[in-house]
Amino acid sequence: MEKDLRLMAVHAHPDDESSKGAASTAKYVHEGIDVLVVSCTGGESGSVLNPSYPDQHPSDIAALRRVEMANAQQILGVQHRWLGFVDSGMDEPLPAGSFAVLPVAEEAPLLAKVIREFRPHVVTTYDENGGYPHPDHIRTHEITVAAIELASDPTADVIGAPWQVQKLYYHHSFSRTRVIALHEASLAAGRQSPYEDWLKDWPEERDTFKRITTRVHCSEYFPVRDSALRAHATQVDPNGAWFAVDREIEAVTWPTEDFELVWSKVRVDTPEADLFQGLR
Repeated sequence: MEKDLRLMAVHAHPDDESSKGAASTAKYVHEGIDVLVVSCTGGESGSVLNPSYPDQHPSDIAALRRVEMANAQQILGVQHRWLGFVDSGMDEPLPAGSFAVLPVAEEAPLLAKVIREFRPHVVTTYDENGGYPHPDHIRTHEITVAAIELASDPTADVIGAPWQVQKLYYHHSFSRTRVIALHEASLAAGRQSPYEDWLKDWPEERDTFKRITTRVHCSEYFPVRDSALRAHATQVDPNGAWFAVDREIEAVTWPTEDFELVWSKVRVDTPEADLFQGLR
């Protein structure tokens, strides 16, 4: 029945789909599950973050990021939809009309329409803190929660037949516990760790590991994840921290991508090892 199951991953910017949950996404695509990635914005306010990228000041960063997203989409084997909002950036004041400034009530129906069209059984997105406090990540959380409710409401002013999502998950792949494990494993193997500075300013009370309910084993798809991430060449330094931990060490130390089951319309027991537990 896997061919009849559908997963929607809602992200803020192009490249988020490759840095958060990409290995589990690739795993589910391989199993025959339909996966749709929704990018809420086009990353228009971004800049070149890769010091080795040949053009450090491109005239049209949004056009480059559209091409990068198309390349990552092909690598992951997913469907993709642009929701069409403008990247807010992080500089105050946020630009008028940008994603994090417009009302949620104006934005959520557009995502609800996509939900009704694609009819996902499972939706993944960020927690209430956005995974990290970028305004667009927080807004992605807010409109996803609102859109799921709208999509199921037969009285809502949304195009399409009502659809009830069965399970909602938040990403927690960057927990403090995971980073400590990879840091210590790297040092034990005589390798350098990119995480020492991260951990200095990361208090234990902000560790999201305690919220994790679902750990998807997907280490065999780490190379696919890395290829998709490298496709976002303006954003990711191929010699940077993203790739600094030896992949064999990572596969042994932490072979999962981790999620929090927020709610489920089907009966499940946690901890889980599958986003589709109770649906297969």
